[in-house]
Amino acid sequence: MKKRSAPARRARPSGAGGERVRGGPAGKVRRDEVAESGPSQKLQKVLAQAGLGSRRDMELLIASGRVAVNGAPAVIGARVGPRDQIKVAGRLIHASSETRLPRVLLYHKPEGEIVSRDDPRGRPSVFERLPAITGAKWISIGRLDFNTCGLLIFTTSGELANRLMHPRFEVEREYAVRIMGQLQPPHLQRLTQGIELDDGLARCESVELRGGEGANQWCHVVLKDGRNRIVRRMFESLGFTISRLMRVRYGNLALPPRLKRGQCYELSADETQRLLAWLAAVAPPPRELRPSDRGVRA
Repeated sequence: MKKRSAPARRARPSGAGGERVRGGPAGKVRRDEVAESGPSQKLQKVLAQAGLGSRRDMELLIASGRVAVNGAPAVIGARVGPRDQIKVAGRLIHASSETRLPRVLLYHKPEGEIVSRDDPRGRPSVFERLPAITGAKWISIGRLDFNTCGLLIFTTSGELANRLMHPRFEVEREYAVRIMGQLQPPHLQRLTQGIELDDGLARCESVELRGGEGANQWCHVVLKDGRNRIVRRMFESLGFTISRLMRVRYGNLALPPRLKRGQCYELSADETQRLLAWLAAVAPPPRELRPSDRGVRA
Protein backbone atom coordinates (compact mmCIF):
# COMPACT_ATOMS: atom_id res chain seq x y z
CA MET A 1 0.00 0.00 0.00
CA LYS A 2 1.46 3.26 -1.03
CA LYS A 3 1.90 6.01 1.46
CA ARG A 4 0.17 9.24 0.68
CA SER A 5 2.65 12.00 0.10
CA ALA A 6 2.37 15.00 2.35
CA PRO A 7 0.94 18.07 0.66
CA ALA A 8 3.56 20.53 -0.39
CA ARG A 9 3.79 23.58 1.82
CA ARG A 10 3.24 26.90 0.20
CA ALA A 11 6.49 28.81 -0.10
CA ARG A 12 6.75 31.90 2.03
CA PRO A 13 8.64 35.04 1.05
CA SER A 14 11.99 35.48 2.68
CA GLY A 15 14.13 38.53 3.27
CA ALA A 16 17.83 39.15 3.05
CA GLY A 17 19.79 36.14 4.33
CA GLY A 18 16.76 33.84 3.84
CA GLU A 19 14.91 34.79 7.00
CA ARG A 20 11.16 34.69 7.01
CA VAL A 21 9.45 38.02 6.57
CA ARG A 22 6.20 38.43 8.43
CA GLY A 23 3.65 41.10 7.92
CA GLY A 24 2.91 42.66 4.57
CA PRO A 25 3.82 46.16 3.46
CA ALA A 26 0.22 47.20 3.81
CA GLY A 27 0.02 46.43 7.53
CA LYS A 28 1.97 47.45 10.60
CA VAL A 29 4.30 45.03 12.34
CA ARG A 30 2.50 43.59 15.35
CA ARG A 31 4.25 42.67 18.58
CA ASP A 32 4.38 38.99 17.57
CA GLU A 33 5.15 39.57 13.89
CA VAL A 34 8.94 39.63 13.89
CA ALA A 35 11.56 37.02 13.12
CA GLU A 36 12.02 34.58 15.97
CA SER A 37 15.58 33.42 15.21
CA GLY A 38 17.64 34.02 18.34
CA PRO A 39 16.69 36.00 21.44
CA SER A 40 14.34 38.93 20.91
CA GLN A 41 14.21 42.31 22.62
CA LYS A 42 11.80 45.20 22.63
CA LEU A 43 12.33 47.46 19.66
CA GLN A 44 12.67 50.64 21.71
CA LYS A 45 15.38 48.99 23.82
CA VAL A 46 17.32 47.90 20.73
CA LEU A 47 17.19 51.41 19.29
CA ALA A 48 18.35 52.90 22.60
CA GLN A 49 21.25 50.43 22.72
CA ALA A 50 22.17 51.50 19.18
CA GLY A 51 22.80 55.00 20.53
CA LEU A 52 19.78 56.81 19.11
CA GLY A 53 18.46 58.14 22.43
CA SER A 54 16.60 57.04 25.54
CA ARG A 55 13.85 54.43 25.46
CA ARG A 56 11.26 57.17 25.87
CA ASP A 57 12.79 59.01 22.89
CA MET A 58 12.56 55.81 20.88
CA GLU A 59 8.92 55.29 21.79
CA LEU A 60 8.16 58.74 20.41
CA LEU A 61 10.20 57.95 17.31
CA ILE A 62 8.31 54.70 16.71
CA ALA A 63 4.97 56.43 17.25
CA SER A 64 5.91 59.00 14.60
CA GLY A 65 6.01 56.23 11.97
CA ARG A 66 9.69 56.70 11.10
CA VAL A 67 10.75 53.20 12.21
CA ALA A 68 10.29 50.13 10.03
CA VAL A 69 10.96 46.46 10.75
CA ASN A 70 11.35 44.14 7.77
CA GLY A 71 9.86 46.79 5.50
CA ALA A 72 6.70 47.45 7.52
CA PRO A 73 5.93 50.29 9.97
CA ALA A 74 6.68 49.28 13.56
CA VAL A 75 4.66 49.80 16.72
CA ILE A 76 5.74 50.39 20.31
CA GLY A 77 6.38 47.12 22.10
CA ALA A 78 7.31 45.12 18.99
CA ARG A 79 10.03 42.55 19.64
CA VAL A 80 12.92 42.09 17.25
CA GLY A 81 15.59 39.46 16.84
CA PRO A 82 19.10 39.41 15.39
CA ARG A 83 17.85 38.76 11.85
CA ASP A 84 15.22 41.47 11.70
CA GLN A 85 16.00 44.43 9.48
CA ILE A 86 15.44 47.71 11.31
CA LYS A 87 15.40 51.07 9.57
CA VAL A 88 14.97 54.55 11.03
CA ALA A 89 13.97 57.17 8.47
CA GLY A 90 15.29 54.82 5.78
CA ARG A 91 18.68 54.29 7.47
CA LEU A 92 19.63 50.73 8.41
CA ILE A 93 20.31 50.24 12.13
CA HIS A 94 22.65 47.53 13.31
CA ALA A 95 21.06 46.07 16.42
CA SER A 96 23.42 44.83 19.09
CA SER A 97 22.73 41.84 21.28
CA GLU A 98 22.25 42.26 25.03
CA THR A 99 25.67 40.73 25.62
CA ARG A 100 27.47 43.17 23.35
CA LEU A 101 29.23 45.89 25.30
CA PRO A 102 28.57 49.55 24.49
CA ARG A 103 31.48 51.64 23.30
CA VAL A 104 32.66 54.32 25.73
CA LEU A 105 34.99 57.13 24.74
CA LEU A 106 36.85 59.60 26.99
CA TYR A 107 37.65 62.93 25.36
CA HIS A 108 39.85 65.73 26.72
CA LYS A 109 37.86 68.76 25.64
CA PRO A 110 39.80 71.99 25.19
CA GLU A 111 38.27 75.43 25.65
CA GLY A 112 36.79 76.84 22.45
CA GLU A 113 34.70 73.84 21.35
CA ILE A 114 30.97 73.32 21.62
CA VAL A 115 29.21 70.07 22.54
CA SER A 116 26.77 70.18 19.64
CA ARG A 117 26.67 68.92 16.08
CA ASP A 118 25.13 72.12 14.74
CA ASP A 119 26.11 75.69 15.54
CA PRO A 120 24.78 78.71 13.60
CA ARG A 121 27.99 80.59 14.51
CA GLY A 122 30.18 77.92 12.96
CA ARG A 123 32.31 77.27 16.05
CA PRO A 124 34.40 74.09 16.30
CA SER A 125 32.51 71.06 17.61
CA VAL A 126 33.78 68.22 19.77
CA PHE A 127 32.09 65.79 17.38
CA GLU A 128 34.55 66.77 14.64
CA ARG A 129 37.33 65.12 16.66
CA LEU A 130 35.61 61.82 17.41
CA PRO A 131 36.31 58.63 15.45
CA ALA A 132 33.83 57.74 12.72
CA ILE A 133 31.19 55.18 13.64
CA THR A 134 28.67 53.25 11.52
CA GLY A 135 25.22 52.00 12.46
CA ALA A 136 25.07 54.20 15.59
CA LYS A 137 26.14 57.62 16.82
CA TRP A 138 28.20 59.05 19.66
CA ILE A 139 26.07 60.39 22.52
CA SER A 140 27.62 62.90 24.89
CA ILE A 141 27.17 62.16 28.59
CA GLY A 142 26.44 65.62 29.91
CA ARG A 143 27.99 68.71 28.41
CA LEU A 144 30.68 71.27 29.03
CA ASP A 145 30.22 74.86 27.96
CA PHE A 146 32.36 76.65 25.39
CA ASN A 147 34.90 77.95 27.93
CA THR A 148 35.11 74.80 30.07
CA CYS A 149 37.67 72.08 29.43
CA GLY A 150 38.33 68.58 30.73
CA LEU A 151 36.65 65.19 30.75
CA LEU A 152 33.81 64.59 28.32
CA ILE A 153 32.38 61.09 27.93
CA PHE A 154 30.71 59.64 24.84
CA THR A 155 28.95 56.32 24.36
CA THR A 156 26.96 54.42 21.75
CA SER A 157 24.37 53.36 24.35
CA GLY A 158 21.42 55.63 25.03
CA GLU A 159 20.60 53.63 28.16
CA LEU A 160 24.10 54.02 29.57
CA ALA A 161 24.08 57.75 28.83
CA ASN A 162 20.78 58.28 30.59
CA ARG A 163 21.77 56.24 33.64
CA LEU A 164 24.88 58.38 34.06
CA MET A 165 23.03 61.68 33.51
CA HIS A 166 19.66 61.12 35.15
CA PRO A 167 19.29 63.43 38.19
CA ARG A 168 17.81 60.76 40.45
CA PHE A 169 21.07 58.77 40.39
CA GLU A 170 23.14 61.77 41.59
CA VAL A 171 26.36 60.71 39.87
CA GLU A 172 29.30 62.79 41.10
CA ARG A 173 31.13 65.30 38.92
CA GLU A 174 34.46 66.69 40.10
CA TYR A 175 35.89 69.99 38.83
CA ALA A 176 39.18 71.81 39.23
CA VAL A 177 38.34 75.50 39.67
CA ARG A 178 40.67 78.49 39.51
CA ILE A 179 39.24 81.73 40.87
CA MET A 180 40.37 85.30 41.28
CA GLY A 181 40.52 85.83 45.05
CA GLN A 182 40.64 83.68 48.16
CA LEU A 183 37.90 81.47 49.53
CA GLN A 184 37.23 82.01 53.22
CA PRO A 185 35.50 79.68 55.72
CA PRO A 186 32.11 81.40 55.24
CA HIS A 187 32.39 80.80 51.48
CA LEU A 188 33.18 77.14 51.98
CA GLN A 189 30.23 76.80 54.33
CA ARG A 190 27.84 78.31 51.81
CA LEU A 191 29.14 76.09 48.99
CA THR A 192 28.59 72.91 51.01
CA GLN A 193 25.36 73.92 52.75
CA GLY A 194 23.73 75.23 49.59
CA ILE A 195 23.28 78.39 47.54
CA GLU A 196 19.88 79.46 46.25
CA LEU A 197 20.04 80.07 42.49
CA ASP A 198 17.34 81.12 40.03
CA ASP A 199 16.52 77.47 39.29
CA GLY A 200 16.74 76.14 42.83
CA LEU A 201 19.20 75.19 45.54
CA ALA A 202 22.70 74.08 44.52
CA ARG A 203 25.36 72.60 46.79
CA CYS A 204 28.77 70.96 46.67
CA GLU A 205 29.38 67.57 48.23
CA SER A 206 32.90 68.72 49.08
CA VAL A 207 35.29 71.62 48.50
CA GLU A 208 39.05 71.09 48.76
CA LEU A 209 41.50 74.00 48.57
CA ARG A 210 44.52 73.28 46.35
CA GLY A 211 46.65 76.42 46.75
CA GLY A 212 47.57 78.90 44.05
CA GLU A 213 49.84 81.77 43.09
CA GLY A 214 49.27 85.50 43.45
CA ALA A 215 45.62 86.47 43.23
CA ASN A 216 44.62 83.04 41.92
CA GLN A 217 43.41 80.14 44.03
CA TRP A 218 42.71 76.56 42.97
CA CYS A 219 40.12 74.30 44.52
CA HIS A 220 38.39 71.04 43.67
CA VAL A 221 34.62 70.80 44.03
CA VAL A 222 32.40 67.72 43.82
CA LEU A 223 28.73 68.02 42.82
CA LYS A 224 25.86 65.67 42.05
CA ASP A 225 24.22 68.25 39.84
CA GLY A 226 24.40 68.72 36.08
CA ARG A 227 22.44 71.93 35.60
CA ASN A 228 23.54 74.50 33.07
CA ARG A 229 26.71 76.39 34.17
CA ILE A 230 26.04 75.29 37.75
CA VAL A 231 29.65 75.67 38.99
CA ARG A 232 30.16 79.10 37.46
CA ARG A 233 26.85 80.37 38.81
CA MET A 234 27.60 79.18 42.34
CA PHE A 235 30.93 81.01 42.47
CA GLU A 236 29.49 84.09 40.81
CA SER A 237 26.84 84.25 43.55
CA LEU A 238 29.71 84.44 46.06
CA GLY A 239 31.31 87.30 44.13
CA PHE A 240 34.13 85.27 42.52
CA THR A 241 35.09 85.05 38.86
CA ILE A 242 36.24 81.68 37.56
CA SER A 243 39.32 82.09 35.37
CA ARG A 244 39.56 78.39 34.55
CA LEU A 245 37.19 75.47 34.94
CA MET A 246 38.11 71.87 34.21
CA ARG A 247 36.15 68.66 34.79
CA VAL A 248 38.50 65.97 36.07
CA ARG A 249 36.10 63.17 37.02
CA TYR A 250 32.62 61.90 36.17
CA GLY A 251 31.35 59.05 38.33
CA ASN A 252 34.16 56.50 38.57
CA LEU A 253 35.85 57.73 35.37
CA ALA A 254 38.74 60.17 35.80
CA LEU A 255 40.47 62.19 33.11
CA PRO A 256 43.57 60.14 32.14
CA PRO A 257 46.68 62.19 33.02
CA ARG A 258 48.39 61.40 29.71
CA LEU A 259 45.37 62.26 27.57
CA LYS A 260 46.21 65.57 25.88
CA ARG A 261 43.67 68.18 24.87
CA GLY A 262 41.75 67.19 21.78
CA GLN A 263 42.61 63.50 22.18
CA CYS A 264 40.31 60.51 22.73
CA TYR A 265 40.70 57.27 24.61
CA GLU A 266 38.28 54.36 24.19
CA LEU A 267 37.68 52.12 27.17
CA SER A 268 38.73 48.49 26.81
CA ALA A 269 36.23 45.67 27.33
CA ASP A 270 37.49 45.17 30.90
CA GLU A 271 37.23 48.88 31.68
CA THR A 272 33.72 49.02 30.24
CA GLN A 273 32.69 46.00 32.33
CA ARG A 274 33.99 47.72 35.46
CA LEU A 275 32.01 50.84 34.59
CA LEU A 276 28.82 48.82 34.10
CA ALA A 277 29.40 46.91 37.34
CA TRP A 278 29.93 50.15 39.27
CA LEU A 279 26.86 51.67 37.67
CA ALA A 280 24.73 48.64 38.53
CA ALA A 281 25.78 49.02 42.17
CA VAL A 282 25.12 52.76 42.50
CA ALA A 283 22.48 53.40 39.85
CA PRO A 284 20.01 50.56 39.16
CA PRO A 285 18.01 50.84 35.91
CA PRO A 286 15.29 53.54 36.15
CA ARG A 287 11.63 52.77 35.70
CA GLU A 288 11.31 55.42 33.02
CA LEU A 289 13.58 58.12 31.71
CA ARG A 290 12.31 61.34 30.24
CA PRO A 291 14.21 63.39 27.62
CA SER A 292 13.81 66.46 29.84
CA ASP A 293 15.89 64.78 32.57
CA ARG A 294 19.14 64.77 30.62
CA GLY A 295 22.29 66.34 32.03
CA VAL A 296 23.33 69.75 30.75
CA ARG A 297 26.34 71.98 30.78
CA ALA A 298 28.46 72.77 33.81
